[in-house]
Amino acid sequence: MIYFLASVAAIAGFLFGYDEGIIAVARPLLDKDFPMDPLVGGFMTAAVPLGALVAASIAGRITDRFGRRRSLMAAAVLFTAGSLLAASITAIWMLIVARLILGLAIGLAAVTAPLYISETAPLRIRGALVSTYQLAITVGILASYLTGLAIDVEGDGLLNDDGMWRLMFALGALPGVLFLAGLAVLPESPRWLILKGLAPAARTSLQRLRGPAAPIDREFEEITTTARAEAGKKSGYRALLEPAIRPAVIVGAGLFFLQQLSGINAVIYYAPEIFNHAGFDSTGTQILATIGIGTVNVVTTILAMYLIDKIGRRPLLVLGFLGTAVTMLTIAVAVVNPTLVPAWVIIVALMLYIASFAISIGPLPHVLMSEIFPLRARGPGMSMASISNWGFNFVVVFTFPLMLAGPGLAFTFTLFAVICLGGIIFTLTRVPETTGHSLEAIEEHLNSGRAFVLLRRETHVTTTVVVRRK
Repeated sequence: MIYFLASVAAIAGFLFGYDEGIIAVARPLLDKDFPMDPLVGGFMTAAVPLGALVAASIAGRITDRFGRRRSLMAAAVLFTAGSLLAASITAIWMLIVARLILGLAIGLAAVTAPLYISETAPLRIRGALVSTYQLAITVGILASYLTGLAIDVEGDGLLNDDGMWRLMFALGALPGVLFLAGLAVLPESPRWLILKGLAPAARTSLQRLRGPAAPIDREFEEITTTARAEAGKKSGYRALLEPAIRPAVIVGAGLFFLQQLSGINAVIYYAPEIFNHAGFDSTGTQILATIGIGTVNVVTTILAMYLIDKIGRRPLLVLGFLGTAVTMLTIAVAVVNPTLVPAWVIIVALMLYIASFAISIGPLPHVLMSEIFPLRARGPGMSMASISNWGFNFVVVFTFPLMLAGPGLAFTFTLFAVICLGGIIFTLTRVPETTGHSLEAIEEHLNSGRAFVLLRRETHVTTTVVVRRK
């Protein structure tokens, strides 16, 4: 059941990834019917992260009030409606509205899907299962790139029709419907049910998730004991102001700030344009190179799912930030000195950048934000982290075309590289190692008043539980 749940919840990531990639490959066809200047085009592209920012600001309240599963069902309805509206527009303002609706769905799901998976997953594979959300994003991006290859903007693809961008947008409704259907048969999060005082329903949900014959008494007791200890304390957004919880807010918001300012969405949204600036002016070459990026993204994210629970969160973060910094600087040097550095170096560096991002900076902020907040403030805490995510996503996507037209690609990528180097310092001084700890054990450490970064990998979780009960 838990693998099915993770797969269904991760469809939210696929929908986001498909939308993120499809706008890049659909723009040449779309511009033939609805020409846009850079300002309008930038705002149209950035409408999704803007809508997601709005949704993220209220997602905590929604998911805490209505539950994780029903919140995702609402997101599925919005996904479907936004995709169908985008496919049927008659004016560019309608596309902006459609993308705002898609952004609302994505923002709500980006908070709720990792939260839902984390609260239902067994400890030993929690990191890998939460990472299925990021894996689904990469699969969605790759699917959109392959759609672009099939259509081929030069007119010699499999689907040779200028109006095919409508089909590209409409296809997003299909996984939206599957998302809704899958959620209809899944159980609610047992931790949310405990939070609402519904202990019998929580036990039933946990038993469904672990299997009819699986022992759940110990896990259920730990969940209920922690919830009982937190009863009467501040909850919701007010709790985020408490000194004990503040370090979790800093880690959650800080990691998403660093993720977005690492330049990933500039690369994903504008990959064909980056290749054009690098001297690859053939559309076919640009699309094939972009598909190569999408493939590396998927494969490396699968590797990350294996490594997250094996070697830990912190080592992967350091590796990812170092790799993205070095590759961004390489691209900057190649752009400034095109006669000294072959153009193919840019493709190789972009592939290595994507690999460095996908193995750590991509999935780990989603994993960590679903782990570090106490139950009474988990929804609002993840909401605050997502506000950082979508706020800086909007800034990067909206300003990147202006940065290309102004300071240029080399300056922009150098700035991204410096920020990635800062990510190494942030990881070493702020980020805890949550590998091997139950959500309740992480919450206990956070409430203890000890520095959050001192939380280190726990390989014997049962010891943590016994000590806490004494």
